[in-house]
Amino acid sequence: MRKPLLSLVAVLGLAACATAPMGPPPPPPPPSGPVAVAIPSNIAAAVSDPTRPAADMVRDADRLPGDILTFAGVRTGSKVADLIPGGGYFTRIFSKAVGPRGKVYAYVPDELTKLANREPAVNAIARDPAYRNVSVILNTLPNFSTPEKLDLVFTAQNYHDMHNKFMGPANLGAVNRAVFRSLKPGGVYLVIDHSAEPGSGLRDTETLHRIDGATVRSEVTAAGFIFEGESRVLRDPADRRAASVFDPAIRGKTDQFVYKFRKPASAR
Repeated sequence: MRKPLLSLVAVLGLAACATAPMGPPPPPPPPSGPVAVAIPSNIAAAVSDPTRPAADMVRDADRLPGDILTFAGVRTGSKVADLIPGGGYFTRIFSKAVGPRGKVYAYVPDELTKLANREPAVNAIARDPAYRNVSVILNTLPNFSTPEKLDLVFTAQNYHDMHNKFMGPANLGAVNRAVFRSLKPGGVYLVIDHSAEPGSGLRDTETLHRIDGATVRSEVTAAGFIFEGESRVLRDPADRRAASVFDPAIRGKTDQFVYKFRKPASAR
């Protein structure tokens, strides 16, 4: 189980010494462990929503959705695109976190539906009255667009797939520029993926379903984004990055990067 950022900060006790010399006390030592990060109430309520599927909730310990959405800056009323949403794990959480004044676009590349030969799983979420603010967009990946400007475009564990044969492969330069255009000035593009060995570039996207984080940063910033930072909550130094992410020995425990890119406020 990964350790979330919302852990209590350890406090070191100092024993007072009766024979200590007169004068000002020494400064306290810095707290040990990670600094506590408060998860906003809208996100906490979305994660703890009892109507979420049990199969999703058991994955929370490894995916840490509260920490991820907090890092992404999801607020009540936000407009979000869940790019390649899969079964809708994050789609449901986004829906509740942004609330009725917000909007969630589950963008499903048509390349995937043709490969699967079935309707997208997130269609069932969009049809559920409990998720009225969710709409499914079915289109090809290079044609990524949404009906309105967004606060966030989010993709988890799928960026590497865009480079693979079954997705075209897609022209990631064109895709990232389309994401850039879809965002409001100051909007966020959050990318989560399985880490490959440093310097490996695109070598492992087909075989191990991993990608070198440096390659992602280079591709995304080339589209005009500013790299704003990384959350390390999904980092796992025990992962040697040499096995497929589907290997039972490592599945669900891979080392993952969480990169936040921002569209400059001056951009249009």
